[in-house]
Amino acid sequence: MPGTLYLVPTPIGNLGDISSRMAETLETVDFIAAEDTRVTVKLLNHLGIKKPMVSYYRHNTDTSGAAVLERLLAGENCALVTDAGTPAVSDPGEDLVAQCASAGVPVVAIPGPCALVTALAVSGLPTGRFTFEGFLAMNKKNRRAHLEELKSEQRTMIFYEAPHKLTATLRDLREAFGAERRISLCRELSKLHEEIRRTTLGEAESWYGQNPPKGEFVLVVEGGCPGQKEKPTLEQGLARVRQLLGQGNTRRDAVRQAAEELALSRNALYEASMAEKS
Repeated sequence: MPGTLYLVPTPIGNLGDISSRMAETLETVDFIAAEDTRVTVKLLNHLGIKKPMVSYYRHNTDTSGAAVLERLLAGENCALVTDAGTPAVSDPGEDLVAQCASAGVPVVAIPGPCALVTALAVSGLPTGRFTFEGFLAMNKKNRRAHLEELKSEQRTMIFYEAPHKLTATLRDLREAFGAERRISLCRELSKLHEEIRRTTLGEAESWYGQNPPKGEFVLVVEGGCPGQKEKPTLEQGLARVRQLLGQGNTRRDAVRQAAEELALSRNALYEASMAEKS
């Protein structure tokens, strides 16, 4: 008879968020599959638990996943943990869960800390319907294709982002959804320096352009309204200016026409066009 795979969430910052059921599960399983054993051992030391561990992370899912599944099929019970949050959500644990499901191994999820749900709840944006988009791709073409697919999305959108990529991501979000789209930036959730900044994409891009971001972020972005046409971006205005210039118009006339067609600021579009020219 196979053992059971337990999905055990771990605190996203505050060790006080671990429940008695999480601790009891970690205490009673035969072994723990951890994203980073060095991180998990700190949690186990805090709980006074000693337990055999194996590494299970994105780059060893094939070999480690097969080894974990073999032990489960042999009757051992395993707790799967990540460094922080709920396993198998935006996490390679989903592959192990799928393997267990195919092999008839029971999987039990223990409720607990989850950064995306915590951020959504505190965002001040609609929570009835939402879509979790995880981390955007690093490749610019793939990022823009992803955001292009979301332009008509009416549900609240949730993204994860690292501090060193935040300003670029805010720029891409602003270009995709418009500067006035609302966003809640949730930083260091449950930790000492937790911060929730509720603003617009345009203001957020400006703020973090002048104030280098620190800590991990969850971005909660307002969805579009039904039938609402997205406000044209400055980049779209520049593209139209280039098209009109190619048709023989002067720059001033091209800017005037593009600004009128797209309801953009003529001065801002002219300055951007001159900057592009230089």
